[in-house]
Amino acid sequence: MDITYAPAPDGAPDPGEVVWTWVPYEDDSTQGKDRPVLLIAREGSHLVALPMTSKDHDRDHDQEAREGRFWLDLGAGPWDHTGRPSEVRVNRFLRVEPSNVRREGAVLDRARFDTVVAAVRPHLPTGATPE
Repeated sequence: MDITYAPAPDGAPDPGEVVWTWVPYEDDSTQGKDRPVLLIAREGSHLVALPMTSKDHDRDHDQEAREGRFWLDLGAGPWDHTGRPSEVRVNRFLRVEPSNVRREGAVLDRARFDTVVAAVRPHLPTGATPE
């Protein structure tokens, strides 16, 4: 996994961008829904993404941690047209085929991207190294 910040205004999905794609449910991978994700890396021909949500997990932080789900507040950004603050799950890595990206949402600024990468480090799969 090559974690890098590489957004480019070329219409193609790149690490550092928030995009929308199909995200399978954890308890039933045959089902899921179209959701925003933060692209953080490339892995061969695939992209690596972290799921995002507008749900506030600060209120159920302890329960989420007991269930093995770790979230980081990102704040608001242009990926949410209503301006809701978002959180990103830092320990669920999704492999995304670039052709399965449905639409681009926005570029995450470098400072917030670096904060996400720091939060991801303890959860990286074996052998993965951030930039």
